Amino acid sequence: MSNPDGLLADIAAMVESEQSNQMSLTVVVSGAIITGRLAPEAMWRQRVAEVLKDSDRLGSFSTVFMNPDAHVPSRQPGASPTHLHFHLARILQGTLGIPETGGMYRVALRDVSAWTVGDISYSEH
Repeated sequence: MSNPDGLLADIAAMVESEQSNQMSLTVVVSGAIITGRLAPEAMWRQRVAEVLKDSDRLGSFSTVFMNPDAHVPSRQPGASPTHLHFHLARILQGTLGIPETGGMYRVALRDVSAWTVGDISYSEH
């Protein structure tokens, strides 16, 4: 969407303001389906930093995620979110969710072409 959906932007803002990670959402971005739970950006950044910090090869990158305002000079307190931050998320491919255990994804609101509330999962039945 060249103009992000106002309702989706409101959901993102509510996740940010309530600091809640319980909202499940499924989005379509460039034909890919991503499903999972939204997290506030600060919580998402902290979790990504923790994962990177524990890596021998990628540990130095963890600092990039620890201070969100250091890398976004135009960010104003209370500004509307520009991205969705998914955790425990999967990219759906056929009958598979990649990764199986869920990953961390950052999606620009303007790139979402369709969305629905809820987490889509497959059943073997």
